[in-house]
Amino acid sequence: MPHIFKQPRILFVTPEVSYLPKKMSTMSSFLKARAGELADVSAALIYSLYKKGADIHVALPDYRTLFNNHESSSFQRQLSTMGSCDNEARVHLAKDQIFFYKEKIYSDCDQENIKSALSFQREVINTIIPRVQPDLIHCNDWMTGLIPAMARKLGIPCLFTIHNIYNNKALLSSIENRGIDPAYFWQNLFFERQPLNYEETRGSNPVDFLASGIFAADFVNTTCPEFLRELTQGQHPFVTPSIKQELSNKVGQGCASAILNCPDGSRLPKNDTYLFKNYDENTHIEGKKANKILIQDRLGLSKDPLKPILFLPSCMDKVHNGSYFISTILYALLSRDWHQDLEIIFTAKGTIRGLIEDTIRDFDLTNRVAVCKPEDSLLRTAYAASDFLLVQCSVEPVSSEEITGLLYGSLPIVHNNNDNHQAVTPLDVAHNSGNGFLFNQSDVDSLMSAIDKAMMFYNLPRDVKNHQISRIIKQSHERFDHAVTVEQYLLLYEKMLKRPFSRRDIL
Repeated sequence: MPHIFKQPRILFVTPEVSYLPKKMSTMSSFLKARAGELADVSAALIYSLYKKGADIHVALPDYRTLFNNHESSSFQRQLSTMGSCDNEARVHLAKDQIFFYKEKIYSDCDQENIKSALSFQREVINTIIPRVQPDLIHCNDWMTGLIPAMARKLGIPCLFTIHNIYNNKALLSSIENRGIDPAYFWQNLFFERQPLNYEETRGSNPVDFLASGIFAADFVNTTCPEFLRELTQGQHPFVTPSIKQELSNKVGQGCASAILNCPDGSRLPKNDTYLFKNYDENTHIEGKKANKILIQDRLGLSKDPLKPILFLPSCMDKVHNGSYFISTILYALLSRDWHQDLEIIFTAKGTIRGLIEDTIRDFDLTNRVAVCKPEDSLLRTAYAASDFLLVQCSVEPVSSEEITGLLYGSLPIVHNNNDNHQAVTPLDVAHNSGNGFLFNQSDVDSLMSAIDKAMMFYNLPRDVKNHQISRIIKQSHERFDHAVTVEQYLLLYEKMLKRPFSRRDIL
């Protein structure tokens, strides 16, 4: 009897995702919750694995208010029963009231984030893993840090991906109170100090989420090669000695790697269906002009294709990405570049959105500054319309936002924290090299200086400037290939499973 090949079943666990393949679920078009780079990277990898025929399942919190703000009773009924009795379901929502009414993924309060993380992991551990019966689990960031310990106890290979170095801790007693039984797998967790026994450590020795994920996972990867090196060398002030040591141990065991995550093929300006006008390195002048006029009209900015646009794509949140200070320099920045008619587009929610809107109102900047919702149609058009991209974040490595900016011809202004050197290097027009502008992460004067350099570039003769933009788009398309990213993940899965995947296009 011939052998029937069965694809390995992958459970992809993530607290956020930008989009899902249309055929993956009848609800795919609504299941979008994005705070930043993690959502984009997750979406691109899930899409490509599904396209290649992988048996990929996704575990995601049930953010029913965030999911397109869809309030119809039929939508809510369909959402409430989703995956509960369908053995063929590919998308599995972790259901808890703490998710249902969230207006943003991450709270300004650490304790609220810890409760959300524990509720999410409770549902994955108690319900979703038994339902899916995965051959491999792929976890992402600190909100999934307990799951590798459970996976190790069950004998399921687990990959833990570090997208940023944000972290939290919780006592075993708090974990118990959220409905998880850590006594079953506590030996695989990483604690603040060496535990003596369960009872002794239960109420006095916090579990480190990120260190636990690294410690218990079979394999760990980061989303940037330079980021992995810097974490193990302690070059980030946020990185604790325990995380540095555990990651170094994984590197020493040959169980850590770095995979540069690139946007999928649908997020290229020549293919992007959300753009008013598509373009490539040869047609970017007219393409970006058409999209600039469209976004200016949609957001109420002054309509003029000659006005430079600075775009901040991260969905700003005081806790999540450290962008809080930007609102304090907003008016100073506009005053400094008033003669340039610089326009700024923010993507923001929560506290910082209110601060930005207050500044816009108080100083009558409605035709100069706009705050857009984190919706795909707006975000992609803003990438295409903008001239410069500001990614102000101190806890993430090189992000998909920077790479997307380069692909769309929006030149990044980024932290000079060495991570970004993987993607962004100083623009040098004289030597026809580089692609962006760097500043020091805690230095506002340095940020303003980098923006000044960007404006100087904008004012160069058009033929000189357009030649550089064409070069940057072309080189970025050659360098950042999502097909390579997906193949590297497939090879890593195969290494962990000790068995092959069948690669075939099904979409």
